[in-house]
Amino acid sequence: MIYLDAAATSAVRREVLEAMWPYLTGDFGNPSSHHTVGESAARALADARATVAQWLGCRASEVTFTSGGTEADNLAIKGIALASPRGRHIVTTPIEHEAVLESVDYLVRHHGFTVTTVTVGPDGLVDPAVFAAALRPDTTLASVMLANNEVGTVQPISELAALAHRHGIPFHTDAVQAAGWLDLDVKTLGVDALSVSGHKIGAPKGIGALYASGRLPVEPVLHGGGQERGRRSGTENVAGAVALATAARLALASRAENAARATAAREAFVAAVLAQVPDARLTGHPSSRLPGVASFVFPGTNGETVLLELERRGIVSSSGSACAAGSDDASHVLLALGVDEDLARTAVRFSWGPEVDEAALVAVAPAVADAVRTVAGLGR
Repeated sequence: MIYLDAAATSAVRREVLEAMWPYLTGDFGNPSSHHTVGESAARALADARATVAQWLGCRASEVTFTSGGTEADNLAIKGIALASPRGRHIVTTPIEHEAVLESVDYLVRHHGFTVTTVTVGPDGLVDPAVFAAALRPDTTLASVMLANNEVGTVQPISELAALAHRHGIPFHTDAVQAAGWLDLDVKTLGVDALSVSGHKIGAPKGIGALYASGRLPVEPVLHGGGQERGRRSGTENVAGAVALATAARLALASRAENAARATAAREAFVAAVLAQVPDARLTGHPSSRLPGVASFVFPGTNGETVLLELERRGIVSSSGSACAAGSDDASHVLLALGVDEDLARTAVRFSWGPEVDEAALVAVAPAVADAVRTVAGLGR
């Protein structure tokens, strides 16, 4: 089997399992407990926080551990917006992950916020001029994802954040898909808040983190015992935090090398698929995109059926966001890019980690062509 659905989740790395195991067994204490077992857990949690902070280029006190990217996005959107005295207006894009879009919708429905959804071009890029025109004196928050989880387009986040800051507007970015591939230094990006999730970089599911600037008020979404400096109550997942920190350290150490290799593999794979499937069309930006993502539409097919044919040939991929799997709706991302609804239903996304090399990817192209021909033939 060739696994090409890394954008949905990655396997847990062995080094990560070994690092977290002690905190599931002997050092299982509650880090809030004032005894030796609890204090051991508290030290591990503090060390993990420091490592994640180094990865993100921020202070340890600015890292809040969460249950994953969804919770980190919810805390950023709801927490910053509800704590801000600026107003009741949010700026975002139509291609955000559902965790951002649904959080914004919640604020609209229950707290009287309004939202301006900035259009994107056919390549998925946000035009900075269009973004700037959407900002208002009462804008509470702007949120634009660093890299799209379906088509892989990478946004000019530092430029967009600078535009928001000219008006004193906090800027959040969902960096869940960018983790492991792009530089997440928050000072370089110029962002006030940033969300990550562990299971995209070799940590287990159920752990994530939010960077939020120490200058930024954040209203908690989860209330209780006041853990995580009052920003996220609940007994901390020490083993998960250690896992995220270990995966982050490994990703940071090899990021540049992995990204360069994956980019070369992506280019070769895209060229091979487009050469062997004449009607295929790459979605997203042709170059400003994640190293490990290539998404296509295949006219005259059905994306879900192509996936079944690919799996019969030993290739596992997806039709888009795993969070929307099983839905009959066309991808909201592709629709926002101006793709026709019927064509959007033909989409197939291939995504891979550093362990998949160029030779393996290029070898997949003939199977893709064969699967597409089979499905197209069924429709005649």
